[in-house]
Amino acid sequence: MDRISAIRNVEDALREFEDGDADLAATERRVAAVLRTYATEFDGDGDVFRAVGDEPVDGTVVVAPSEPAARERVLAASGVDDGPGEADRPAFDLERF
Repeated sequence: MDRISAIRNVEDALREFEDGDADLAATERRVAAVLRTYATEFDGDGDVFRAVGDEPVDGTVVVAPSEPAARERVLAASGVDDGPGEADRPAFDLERF
């Protein structure tokens, strides 16, 4: 799914919600499915990585040009401080998604 298709699908989901044809839970599921499909079919300037490990990073999915960049993005997206205290950071591995 390309970016334009993903945006159109999200717009369709929002329109159905606004028109009363879908409730919030259904809209959330539909938008999440669009995003998941987009991420798994992503074909851009980077790869899609998923963190597997400790909370709060477990399951975080990011797009990055390399594993080191993906690690930084996972930590940032999870709200984990990327400061000097490596011992305080959650342990995780990355897998291509």
